Amino acid sequence: MQNIKSKMTVEIWSDIMCPFCYMGKRKFERALEKFPHKDSLEITWKSFQLNPELITDTTKSIYQYLSEVKGMDIQHAKDLNSQLADDAKELGLELNFDKVIVANTLKAQKFVHLAAKEGVQDEAEEALFKAFFKEGKNVDDIIVLTEIGNQLGLNTENLDERLNADSLYEEVRMDLYEAHQFRITGVPFFAFNRKFAVSGAQEPEVFFSTLTKAFAEWRTEMPVTELVEVTGQVCSTDGNCN
Repeated sequence: MQNIKSKMTVEIWSDIMCPFCYMGKRKFERALEKFPHKDSLEITWKSFQLNPELITDTTKSIYQYLSEVKGMDIQHAKDLNSQLADDAKELGLELNFDKVIVANTLKAQKFVHLAAKEGVQDEAEEALFKAFFKEGKNVDDIIVLTEIGNQLGLNTENLDERLNADSLYEEVRMDLYEAHQFRITGVPFFAFNRKFAVSGAQEPEVFFSTLTKAFAEWRTEMPVTELVEVTGQVCSTDGNCN
C-alpha cells in the first residue's frame, strides 16, 4: 500500500526544437539507468518555448532561421549544427539538421500534455524529438501529431479540436509561468523536488550526483514511502467482516 507522497518529483522544462533538450534527455536517462531508486521518481515534462512568436515556415531551412534570429552567417550556422550532430551521435542520436522544418512548438507542447493524461508523456516527448530532428517532420502539423499519437496508442479522434481546448493551453501557460517564476531562461532545465536543479545537457554523472543528493534529502523528509501490511480479520466499509 503506497503512501500518498511515495515518489520524488523531477520536472523537466524543455522545447521540442532544442537539440540540447534532446541530448539532455538521453544523458539524464543514462543517469537513471544507474540510479537505484528510479522507481521512486515521478518525472514530468514541462513546456517551454524558445520562440513563441515563431511562425511555421516549411520552406525555410534551420540555417536561414538561425541567420535571421541570431544574425549568424549561414555557413557558421551549418558548422555549429554539424558539430552538434557529431556530439549527438555519441549519445546514439541522429540529428538531421538539413531536414529540420522550422515550426512553432505550441501545438506539440499541448500534445505532450494530452499524452500525459494517457500515461505516455515521456514517449510523446521522445517521439516528437525524433520527428523534428531525425525525420524532418512538421511538429506543428495535425497530421504528423495524429501519426505520432497512433503510434503511441493515444486516442486521436478529433485530435485537432482537443488540442485547441482552453484547458490544454492553460496547462502550457502555467508551465511557462512557472518557468518565469523560477527565472528559467534556457532549456533543458531539470528540477528535483523543487530544491535542486540542473541547467543544460550536463553529463550523466552530474545528473546522478544531483539525483542522489535530492533523493537523500527527500527521503529524510518523507521517511515512510511504503507500508508493509500484515493482514488479518477486518470489517470493511462495504459492511463485510471476515
